[in-house]
Amino acid sequence: MKHKYYLIGILAFSNLAVGQSLDENEELEEVIIQENRLTIPFSQTTRNIQIITKEEIQKLPVSSIYEVLSYVSGVDVRQRGPFGSQADVAIDGGSFEQTMVLWNGVKMSDAQTAHHSMNLPIPLVAIERIEILKGPAARIYGINALTGAINIVTKTQITDFVHVNAYVGSSFKDQEKGDGSGLYAGGGVQATAGLQAGKTNHLFSIAKEEYNGQRYNTASKNIKALYQGNANFNEKNTLNWFGGFVDNEFGANGYYAAPHDKESYEIVKTFMFSVGTMHKLSDHITIKPRISNRYNEDDYRFYRNDLSKARSLHYSNAAMFELNGAYRSDIGDFGLGYEMRSEDIRSSNLGSHNRKNHGWYAEYKNMFFDKLLVNAGAYWNYNTDYGFQWYPGVDVAYLWNNHLKFQGSVGSSQRIPSFTDLYVNQRPGNIGNPNLNPESAWQYEVGIDYTKSDFKFSASAFQRVIDDFIDWTRISVDVPYQPQNLGQQNMRGIQARIKQDFEVSSNQKLSYSASYQYLSPKEEENATEIISKYKIESLKHQVILGIDYRYNDFSTQLQNRYVKREMNEGYFITDLRLQYQFSTFQVYMQATNLFNSTYKEVAAVP
Repeated sequence: MKHKYYLIGILAFSNLAVGQSLDENEELEEVIIQENRLTIPFSQTTRNIQIITKEEIQKLPVSSIYEVLSYVSGVDVRQRGPFGSQADVAIDGGSFEQTMVLWNGVKMSDAQTAHHSMNLPIPLVAIERIEILKGPAARIYGINALTGAINIVTKTQITDFVHVNAYVGSSFKDQEKGDGSGLYAGGGVQATAGLQAGKTNHLFSIAKEEYNGQRYNTASKNIKALYQGNANFNEKNTLNWFGGFVDNEFGANGYYAAPHDKESYEIVKTFMFSVGTMHKLSDHITIKPRISNRYNEDDYRFYRNDLSKARSLHYSNAAMFELNGAYRSDIGDFGLGYEMRSEDIRSSNLGSHNRKNHGWYAEYKNMFFDKLLVNAGAYWNYNTDYGFQWYPGVDVAYLWNNHLKFQGSVGSSQRIPSFTDLYVNQRPGNIGNPNLNPESAWQYEVGIDYTKSDFKFSASAFQRVIDDFIDWTRISVDVPYQPQNLGQQNMRGIQARIKQDFEVSSNQKLSYSASYQYLSPKEEENATEIISKYKIESLKHQVILGIDYRYNDFSTQLQNRYVKREMNEGYFITDLRLQYQFSTFQVYMQATNLFNSTYKEVAAVP
């Protein structure tokens, strides 16, 4: 059955900004992609990488990272609740567990389940850029970056500022019986500040949101906090650190085991920190050690009003150490690295488990004949549960001239099953499979990039072959879903995007963007007819159209999305934002799903 998905909100916001942190007219410099070991100017990348800058984020009708990513070609954001109470993200037709999410290069993957990987405390105003690397990224980020990686880079060059964002909104829909009286509505406040003190920079943020839902038992509330610091001792030695906390709880009606979980509720708490240094030992040698930790608590209550049964308590932790180095020479740049990741879980449902992962990197980059860029390398991996594997890859780009670039890549990667995949016992909804094998993939891609002045165009085509492809399946609606290795999946895709900025007059600016992606998955035929979770949700067509118009201090942003999933009907979503900028504050109104489309992004959630 389909249900109406009403207008989520017409939101009124106010902001206070002091300093120059939000200056839209500052000169844009060449973006440098860190890639953990080797630094590469964006214009010289050899991979399909899309950068969303802080300036571009300001031109979108969005309030969260999830909404920003929903306007990126090839990225599929599936929200179970509004405002990111529980959101999954996938790339190029893959599953959410095949995409690596990082914060400043630190893995945010959750060993229990990738449903929590986007549990991040980062407000939009703290973001410098978002890097979306498409295709197998094992050579750069290790395991579980099977279809790509999303790296959220927060600001390090900070002037003193204070930014406060307060907002309220409503769907103008009456609450359902059992939820209370009045309208579904909510709001929140975010406060972010930057401080520069001598050779150190500091970034602080705290936020609180609360909504009473958009349908029965979907109320949510969260608290988020972030602190980040950087110390530049001299040109050769720097120290950086960050930490964050998220306390997120929400009604989970239909989120995981519909229709049985109508009364379910979930409380998720996430703590994370990272400390790293950079040392330039000479003009040729740089090393970067880093230690990080991510701890997660998940309290899932199948019956929110009866905690004596069907309650799952999960405590998971991932401790990480990295040592990355780069050597620059006359014959090219060499990158070497080692990482260790120890994953632990204690769970009333999944049991107690531990596994360790050791990875070794090697990479080489050089330009030949001032035209041909080559980046090749491999990642060797040892996992205590699955043994040794290795993942090679090579990327090549040819610079035809200053504007036109052709590129191609071949790479391999792997995804190791989560503890939920292996051990969950959530009858009658889902049960795990301890006999699962890891997924492994090869991907082949070719593309073209053209950039001239304020005009940008890119197009690419790829083929990805996954062996031991994992999907949650069942043979009838009377039995639980269980993950299985279904043999081989062959995914083909094409995509194109275009973007252009105009200066209509001295006080008018106009920009537009458009993108299209087509995906065609093909799996080995199974003798038994099965019901698949991932096949139903997989993208087939994705069209994104956006317009940004600015007149003096007034601006309007209009974004449109058309999404057609493999087994569901297509739907069209329009989002609108109107705003006016005063000297030290901004007022804006925002509407999502302007024409009240009916659709489902994931599972049984309307």
